[in-house]
Formats: sequence, C-alpha cells, structure tokens
Amino acid sequence: MIPQAKVEVRVERVGSGALDGLRRLGDFCLLCVRTWRSAFRRHFPVRECLVQIESVGVRSLVIVGITSLFTGLVLALQTVDSLTRFGAKPYTGSLVGLAIVLEMGPVLTALMVGGRVGAGITAEIGSMVVTEQVDAIRAMGADPIQKLVLPRMLAVTLSLPLLTILADIIGILGGLLIALQHGITRHFYFQTIFSSVTLDDFISGVAKTFVFGWLIAMVACSNALATRGGTVGVGHATKRTVVIASISVLISDFFLTKILLTIL
Repeated sequence: MIPQAKVEVRVERVGSGALDGLRRLGDFCLLCVRTWRSAFRRHFPVRECLVQIESVGVRSLVIVGITSLFTGLVLALQTVDSLTRFGAKPYTGSLVGLAIVLEMGPVLTALMVGGRVGAGITAEIGSMVVTEQVDAIRAMGADPIQKLVLPRMLAVTLSLPLLTILADIIGILGGLLIALQHGITRHFYFQTIFSSVTLDDFISGVAKTFVFGWLIAMVACSNALATRGGTVGVGHATKRTVVIASISVLISDFFLTKILLTIL
C-alpha cells in the first residue's frame, strides 16, 4: 500500500497544479480584456503596429513558402499514388485543393508562425520583464499593454490570414508540379480545383486564421508577462508558449471547423 504521507504529497501537487492552471487562465482572460480596452484609448500605437506587421508578416514569408511548397508536393504525390489504384488519378487537383485550402494551409501556417513568432514575442517581452523594463514603462506613465501587447496581437491577427492565402497558392502550385509529372494537364488540374473548391471553402479556411493569430499572440504575451527567474525563466516561458500555442491551434481548429460547417 502507498504510505499516507506520499498520498498527501501527490494530492497536494495535483491541487497546486490545478490552482496554478486556474490562476494562469484568469490572468490570460484579464490580459485579453485589458488588451481590448487599450485599443480604444488615446495614443494608439500605429507606428509600432506597422513595425510588428513587418516583423511578423514579411519575415515569415520564407518559412511559410517553404512549408507550403513541400506540403503541396508531398500531398499531391500521395494523392496521385492513391487515386491511381482506383483509376481516378486525373482528379488529384480536387483533393489537393480541398485539403490545402480547408486544413493544411491554415493549420500548418499557424503552427509555423506560432513557433517562430510566438517564441520571439515571449523571449522579447519576457526579457523586458526580468530586466524591469516593463516596470520602467509603467513608471513613465505609459501602459505596457497598449505599448507592447496590442501591436503584437494586431500584427499576428492581421498577418496570418494573408500568409495563409499565400500558403494556399504556393501549396496548390506545388501540387501542380507533381500533377504535370504524372500526365495531368495544367488546364485540367486547375479546372478540377475550381469545380471542387468553393468560395465558402476558401472563406472557411481563412476565417479560422484570425482566431489562430489572436490565440498565438495572446498566449505568447501572457506567458511573457508572467516570466520570472531571469534568463532561465525566459527559456521556460518560451518553451511553454510554443507548446500551448500549438495545442491551442489544433484544439480551436476542431471547434471552429464544426461552427463554420454549420454556418457556411
């Protein structure tokens, strides 16, 4: 039998972990409300928003382009091989287009941007927290939420849909390269895509990325502002951001898909 002392220690750890999780959730919700309110105050940080959009969007083009290109190549390669068994190889474009526009483009783009941008936001703001720069901003009478969190939240939320559209295009073009190698003409490839992928499908895929971007930015900023313990704490906060942001994207994707399938 397990000694009573060990049982009490385990129960205490579980309770402490649950309370810590609830506290973090409460801090996250409070940060969301404060960020929303800061958007309607004076001295809106327009310049900082543009700087962050350049940092998030433009500097993510390469990683998003490479990811979407090889996603389209692999997806088309697997699709051609599978459909050939059933004599439906010419309709590779339909499956590739639907898979990329509905899921692969939005989700993989969010995961790649979340890993790159989310970690960067947490490391940047977390370093400012442990070096007391955030306290200095408060001491000067400025709002660190409006100055630090709001621009990054808007930048990720607005940039991710544009990156997703680019990823969809590159992924479909990558699938075209494989289709051409297997005797599918360019005209028929695009014809099957346009006949299968509707405007609702495209809107559904892009609409989800607004939520993905908001989640990535808020998770990153929340973990950054809760950073403690110097440079070691910054490392732990960065790792926690990548894990939580990725899981949040995958979980929210399921619920958003169900909602959008009902609406559209």
